[in-house]
Amino acid sequence: MSKPLDHASTVTRAEVEDLFYHEADLLDAWRLDDWLGLLTEDASYYVPPNDKPDGDHRFTLFTVADDIVRLRERIIRLKDPNCHAEYPPSHTRRMISNVRITGVEDGLIAVAANFAIFRFRRHEQAPRQFVGRYRYKLKQTDAGLKIHERRAILDAEELGPMGAVSFLL
Repeated sequence: MSKPLDHASTVTRAEVEDLFYHEADLLDAWRLDDWLGLLTEDASYYVPPNDKPDGDHRFTLFTVADDIVRLRERIIRLKDPNCHAEYPPSHTRRMISNVRITGVEDGLIAVAANFAIFRFRRHEQAPRQFVGRYRYKLKQTDAGLKIHERRAILDAEELGPMGAVSFLL
């Protein structure tokens, strides 16, 4: 049952966790088109530098700063067998923890969580580990909670040893 649009503050942590666990499952299963269905039509996806996690992508160099159009294009490329960075696709396993609703502003629900992503690639001996924190802005819609903004802030000081971030964090 969806909640009224003007009652974003009544969303529970359990509802947010369900969304995050569903999102992690879709991404781990490489169901990228289904993952796009969790986003609002004006969604943004950011991977900021870890020294400026709250930076503005217009004035700071981000690893990823995609709007919904670029996200759709990214998904098309990731699914293409000619995308050598992700063909065959990486196997990932996401662990989400410490989910907290941190506020409500202008109808958007601010949420924080921690993540650990283990990425397995063919021909690589050891998995690569990506650890950090998420900052989301969620929107309550008639279809349920949707992701308006997703920020993946890596704890690593350098990306070099971790390899390319060609998949969705």
